[in-house]
Amino acid sequence: MGLNCGIVGLPNVGKSTLFSALSSAPAEAANYPFCTIDPNVGIVNVPDPRLKRISELIPTDKVIPAIVEFVDIAGLVEGASKGEGLGNRFLSHIREVGVIIHIVRCFDDPDVVHVSGSIDPQRDIEIIHTELALADLETVQKRQEKNQKVIKAVKTDAGKIAAAQAPLLEQLYGVLQEGKPARSLEFSPEQQKLLQDLHLITMKPQLYVCNVDEEGILEDNEYVKAVRALAAEEGSEVLSICGKLEAEISALESEEERLEFLESAGLQESGMNRLIHTGYQMLGLRTFFTAGPKEDRAWTFHAGDTAPKAAGVIHTDFERGFIKAEVYHCDDLFELGSEQKVKEAGRLRIEGKEYTVQDGDVMHFKFNV
Repeated sequence: MGLNCGIVGLPNVGKSTLFSALSSAPAEAANYPFCTIDPNVGIVNVPDPRLKRISELIPTDKVIPAIVEFVDIAGLVEGASKGEGLGNRFLSHIREVGVIIHIVRCFDDPDVVHVSGSIDPQRDIEIIHTELALADLETVQKRQEKNQKVIKAVKTDAGKIAAAQAPLLEQLYGVLQEGKPARSLEFSPEQQKLLQDLHLITMKPQLYVCNVDEEGILEDNEYVKAVRALAAEEGSEVLSICGKLEAEISALESEEERLEFLESAGLQESGMNRLIHTGYQMLGLRTFFTAGPKEDRAWTFHAGDTAPKAAGVIHTDFERGFIKAEVYHCDDLFELGSEQKVKEAGRLRIEGKEYTVQDGDVMHFKFNV
């Protein structure tokens, strides 16, 4: 799975506006379809109050946050799976991401043209779902045709794989033909591994982001309620964000100004922060910290990684020559106030190669190469 989030949706739903607010780097945003053709890529800092607190307790020269990548993919239209509106290029970009962030327009504004002429979130979502399902259906059909030849060689590894894939491909064909996503089927980890090389778009986890007006950010409007109902059926998450408001927040220069703006809007946290955190979690990414006089830093690892794998995030030599890790949780530091007191309280542990790293661990690695 890709380690980035792809932002998709119909043209003019607010994708590029939200992307610009996310990355604080302007993406093309215009009142006509296809103003974004090549995907814009934004490397975004992951907001983490824990890192700020660590730097207050362990003073340092540099503070470096974790990062995550967001990709703004051009607007899909009906017929994209058949190449309409440069559809083939758009679909190839979606295949490369790990999580789909589906932006849905949930506000009225006669000055912003809707590609279908009216606001209807369920219809818009179905258009995208259908196009993505049709693209995956074509992939499945091609694999079935290929496997018909390979499956005859029953004693070969390729033949055995083709035979194992056959019933799974039938199931996929059935749901995709109905316009439903592949993720609506439940496959075991072994079955998922068999299907991994298909790179199905609709197998990817999806987050719906309702782009609302300023009134809709405090209370769900009818459009958002419709999206939530649809998302509940397929087990997807939903966030409401006001793109216009987020653009204004991102234009402010200082953190103090942003906090004041949020407070005046009746919000505790920006929609962008919630979106970044949610995307990061959905990608299966977590954070550990290193801390010292030169640098306090947040590092990204995959949930379930062992200590040597996490060490390899810093440098491959750390993984190759891993001996042990000194570990405590940041909550212990916050409670006790210093690393010395963490040690005195017996909260600092020595962990070996089998240790599964936890989100929020503060780690110091010992290695030898």
